[in-house]
Amino acid sequence: MQAMFEPHDSQAEKARLAELYARQREAFVADPFPAAEVRRSRLGRLKRVLLKHQDALAKAISADFGHRSVHETRLLELFPSIAGIKHTSRKLTRWMKPRRRGVSIWFMPASNTVIPQPLGVVGIIVPWNYPLFLSIGPLTAALAAGNRAVVKISEYTPRFGEALRLALAEAFDEREVAVLNGGAEVAQTFCSYAWDHLLFTGSTNVGKHVMRAAADNLTPVTLELGGKSPCIVHPDFPIATAAERILHGKCLNAGQTCVAPDYVYVPEGKEAEFIAAAKAVVAKWYPTPGQNPDYTAVINGRHLARLQGYLRDAEEKGAKVQALASVDAASGKLAPTVVLGVNDQMTIMQEEIFGPILPVLTYRTLDEPIDYINAHPRPLALYYFDYDNQRIGRMLAATISGGVGINETVMHVGQDDLPFGGVGASGMGHYHGHEGFETFSKLKPVFVQSRLNGIWMMRPPYGSLVARLLKFMLR
Repeated sequence: MQAMFEPHDSQAEKARLAELYARQREAFVADPFPAAEVRRSRLGRLKRVLLKHQDALAKAISADFGHRSVHETRLLELFPSIAGIKHTSRKLTRWMKPRRRGVSIWFMPASNTVIPQPLGVVGIIVPWNYPLFLSIGPLTAALAAGNRAVVKISEYTPRFGEALRLALAEAFDEREVAVLNGGAEVAQTFCSYAWDHLLFTGSTNVGKHVMRAAADNLTPVTLELGGKSPCIVHPDFPIATAAERILHGKCLNAGQTCVAPDYVYVPEGKEAEFIAAAKAVVAKWYPTPGQNPDYTAVINGRHLARLQGYLRDAEEKGAKVQALASVDAASGKLAPTVVLGVNDQMTIMQEEIFGPILPVLTYRTLDEPIDYINAHPRPLALYYFDYDNQRIGRMLAATISGGVGINETVMHVGQDDLPFGGVGASGMGHYHGHEGFETFSKLKPVFVQSRLNGIWMMRPPYGSLVARLLKFMLR
């Protein structure tokens, strides 16, 4: 399969959206509760088509970025997508089973059951930074739960969007799964539809607009946003090990990751040691980042200019900017860069960075980073480096974040049996694994009355029997 890119016409895509929505709605009404075999078949088709077209999909993503490491695409997008499909397929029968619930003694011998029921037609809005994984992850959960889905791809990755549309068209009728491309105008229209569930991954600011649009139809939403995910390194933790693991999370996809380390707190006096270790790591991994095929470009000129503006603003306000390598700006890449002496008046400490820039702060006691984190919007991820279980427990109890990595960054997202989601400004709702299945299901409670029961004692006309019964019930 070779996807040829041509710009998408907004009006044509909006007309196509209307048709897709109507056809999927009609198809769901005709088959509202697909059997496990049907759902597993859909997951199997999804896995096979991704493996078949993995080269074309990776090349399309790289073309959209200007350059994106093919190995990173396979490692960070294709592998977790396939692993998630396998995990879901294995667990699906168990997840679908009706769940018995207890019955109060006052209602026995009735029975209570919870039935996971498909919601219907799901809308999925995908960002540009991990367009494959952030399409397939939600789609896997939606299909497992028995839904149909329309996937809206970012206008920043149009080549990938077309490649994915062509690939999925081989395995799915558009009444099951469809891919929609187009720009911001199409995305706005997409949000205005009465989806049975809408999942959006992207920035906090855009997430607010998505939620407002969804509110008109009372559409339930899952918002996977971002924020400034902190790292804290305890004095007892080896600084070189921390630098390697933090820089790995920061350099993957050139920092264009919603759970990338945004800034790091190191013990006072160890900042020079941390930076030296970080520089050595970058030299080892990316000797010449501008030409290195393993180092990804910034998605486009607009975002490159945004990041360069953050650095200028920080320098003008007194920060010290130190590139960890040399990169020719014409490559479309930005060198991994650390920034010292930052404060909250700098844009770099106000906005999610979403690039290979790492502010380095210092602290004397753990209370300082804890207080700082708690005084700011709750992050999507928090990373703490320490081997002491008591201090780890304190950090977990004292802070609130969407997810946590202890002695590692980013990797918690790839755990199939852990939910993924934000809290507060970093998002709402969860998916991945069982939580994804439940996000796209209605957990329908069912009460079944028995043939013989005592409810007649609670019905009018009320008299002495009810009075005596209530006296006993309200003890």
